[in-house]
Amino acid sequence: MSKLTIVANIQAHPDKIDMVKAELERLISITRAEEGCIQYDLHQDNENSARFLFYENWESRELWQAHMNATHLAEYRKATEGAVAEFSIHEMSRIG
Repeated sequence: MSKLTIVANIQAHPDKIDMVKAELERLISITRAEEGCIQYDLHQDNENSARFLFYENWESRELWQAHMNATHLAEYRKATEGAVAEFSIHEMSRIG
């Protein structure tokens, strides 16, 4: 059972969807190999292709924080600067 679930919502600007999607996809394999990563799944909304969601499970908040401070996340943020209209992260705990 995971100790921390993360739901990250990303809304790309309409003219930047393909670029943002490509940058998000680059994060998958490197993040899945990180210490503490249990699950890291990217989704794209079926009705609004500009909306993406990461569903993540981590062994601990500390290991997730290490991920958030990783070089590949900094590179993603730099590459998508100005291309993302909205971004939110929700830290969740499983209750059932």
